Amino acid sequence: MSGVWVFKNGVIRLIENPQADSDGRLGNSRRKVLIYLPTGQAVSSYSSLEEILTSLGWERYYGGDPELFQFHKRSSIDLISLPRDFAKFNSIHMYDIVIKNPNLFHVRDV
Repeated sequence: MSGVWVFKNGVIRLIENPQADSDGRLGNSRRKVLIYLPTGQAVSSYSSLEEILTSLGWERYYGGDPELFQFHKRSSIDLISLPRDFAKFNSIHMYDIVIKNPNLFHVRDV
């Protein structure tokens, strides 16, 4: 399922994108990569991401959905939820990490 979520008059709906390929990406879209700015390291696995997030004060959260790989910070209400399969880790998840860790991560086109 691909498309754009539109919020109008208090109602949210998905407008399908007929130009998307079988992976749900647009034909001209590029693959994204999450970069840890202090080292310039590209996040290539959950083990490397977990190591970075742990060093930033994030802890694994085991109380949620077993289909998700989750992290939380004791000092905030933030929760990062990622798909268990790293192959499904996409730009939405990357930007979630960027927003919750200002000035530490960046998303770039490959």
